Amino acid sequence: MINWDELRHIHVIRKLQQIIGQWFHAEVFFLDERGVVRNYDPYDRQREFKNPLCANLLPKEAGRDCVLNFFRETSDQFSQMKDNHLIAKGPFGFEKVFASKVVLDGEYLGAVIAYCHVESAPDAKHITAAAAEIEKLGMDAELFEQAAHKMKVLAPSEVKYFHEMIDLVAQEITTFHTEISKREARINALSNQLENRYSYNQMIGKSKPMQELYSMLDKVSASEATVLVQGENGTGKELIARSIHFNSPRKNGSFVTVNCSAFNENLLDSELFGHVKGSFTGAIKDKKGLFEVAHNGTLFLDEVGDMTLAMQVKLLRILQQGTLIPVGGTDEKKVEVRVIAATNRDLKSMIEEGTFREDLYYRINVINIQVPALRERKEDLPVLVDHFLLKSCKEKEVSLKQLTSRALEKIFDYNWPGNIRQLENEIERLVVLSGVETKIGPELLSQQIRDAAPGGGSGKGMSVKFAGKLKDAMEELEKAMIKEGLRRTKWNKSKLAKELGISRAGLIMKVEKYGLDKRKLGREDEVAGKGGGEAA
Repeated sequence: MINWDELRHIHVIRKLQQIIGQWFHAEVFFLDERGVVRNYDPYDRQREFKNPLCANLLPKEAGRDCVLNFFRETSDQFSQMKDNHLIAKGPFGFEKVFASKVVLDGEYLGAVIAYCHVESAPDAKHITAAAAEIEKLGMDAELFEQAAHKMKVLAPSEVKYFHEMIDLVAQEITTFHTEISKREARINALSNQLENRYSYNQMIGKSKPMQELYSMLDKVSASEATVLVQGENGTGKELIARSIHFNSPRKNGSFVTVNCSAFNENLLDSELFGHVKGSFTGAIKDKKGLFEVAHNGTLFLDEVGDMTLAMQVKLLRILQQGTLIPVGGTDEKKVEVRVIAATNRDLKSMIEEGTFREDLYYRINVINIQVPALRERKEDLPVLVDHFLLKSCKEKEVSLKQLTSRALEKIFDYNWPGNIRQLENEIERLVVLSGVETKIGPELLSQQIRDAAPGGGSGKGMSVKFAGKLKDAMEELEKAMIKEGLRRTKWNKSKLAKELGISRAGLIMKVEKYGLDKRKLGREDEVAGKGGGEAA
C-alpha cells in the first residue's frame, strides 16, 4: 500500500504539480486503488486552483461531489484496463482528463489524474448544456460558463509534453514507494539482529514491560480472538495491531485500518459497511465497506471509544452474527473478519457514564493488551534513541550521529507525554538541527526537554506532599501538572489534553474543578513576580 500522505513532502512531486498547474492550467489528483482522492482536502480554503473549472466546482459541495464521483468511476474503469494511460471526456463532455496508472509488480495501486484541459476551443452549445445541468444542482450557471470559457486551449505540441509530465509524476510515486519498501526491509533486517528480544517486528525495547508485551503478542497472534489494545497516544497501538495480523494465520489477507474519530456517524457507517446505489446523494454506485474489503483479513478500528452509540450497535451486530447490511440496503452480507480495536480512553468509565455499551466492551475486550507508556520503560530510551538516529541519518543520507551523555541525561529526565511518536520527532529534529556535527549536545533539545527536572518532573512549581491520604496527593499532583501545563502551552487546551492523554472536554472539567482560571493564575504570577521571583 502506498503511503499517499507522505507524497506531499516529496520535493520533485510538488515541483511537477506546480509546473503542470502553471504551464497547462490543470490540477493533479492522486487516486488510491479504491478511487478515493488522497491529495485534496475539501476544507482547505487556502488552496488556489490554476484550473478555472476546478476553482468553480470544487469549493462547492454539489460540484465537488460531481467531480469526485467521476474520478471514482474513472478509476474503476481504468483499473480493469490493460493500458497504462487513459484519455477520456470529463463529467461535462467538453473537457478532457488524462490519467496515468501507478503500478508495482503488475498490481494497480492507484492513478495520477489531470483535470482538466481542452485541445480546441469548446463549443458554446456544449458549455450551455453543461451549465443547465449545473443549475439543476443548485449552482450558478453563469459563473460556470465564465469558468469554462477561461479554459486554456492546449496546442498539439503542448499535449505531448502534458502527458509526459503526468507520466513522470506517476513514475516518481512508484519510485518513492519502492524506496520506502527497501528502507523498511533494511530496518526490519537490523531489528531482527538485536539480541534479548530487543524488538518484535518494528517495536523496539528490552525492558520488562516490553518483554511481557512480546510474550503476550506471541500468544495472541496465533488465535482468532478479538483484541482490544489500550494505551496513550503515541505508544504504537497500530504497530501492535499490524504485528498481530502479520504474525497470524490471516497474514496473507488484507490489513485494513480506519480511524473512527476521523468520520462523522453517517460517513463512518458508509465507510465500514458500504452503501448501495441511490441510498443518498452522491451514491451513484454500490460501494464495498471496509468490513468487506478486510474479508478473510483483519480490520483495525482505531479510536473505537469515539464511536457513537448508534454505530456501536451496528458494530456489535457484526461481531455477534458476522453479517452486515450496507447503507440503504436490505440484504445481509456475510463477512469473515478479525477485529482489533484500540483506544486511549477509559472505556469502563464511559460505560458508567452511558457513552459506551457494556455488551460491546466485552465483545471487543476478549483479549486485552495494555501498551506501556514510554515513561514506564525508560531503560528502553538508549535503544530507541539509537534506532531513530540510525533511521533518520540513513533517510537524510548523513553520517551517523550520537547524543552526548548530557543530552541523554536530559532525555531520561523528561516525562515524554507524547511517547514514542514524540521521541521519534525529537530525534529527527536533532538530526536536522545538528548540521554536519556528529555529536548532539543538550543545547539542541526542545525547550521543554531542557527544562525537565531530574526524575521526570516538569521542573517548575511541582511540589507535592508525601503525607496524608493518597486521593488528596493524587489530586494535588493532577492540579499541579495541569496548572504547569496550561502556563507552558499558553492555555492551548487542545495541545495540553493531547500531552496528558485525556480528552479536551475532560481537561476543561478538571480546570473548572481546580479553579485554574486564566485570569486568576495570571494574578498569581504577577504577585509572585513582585515577591522576588521563583523559590529555589
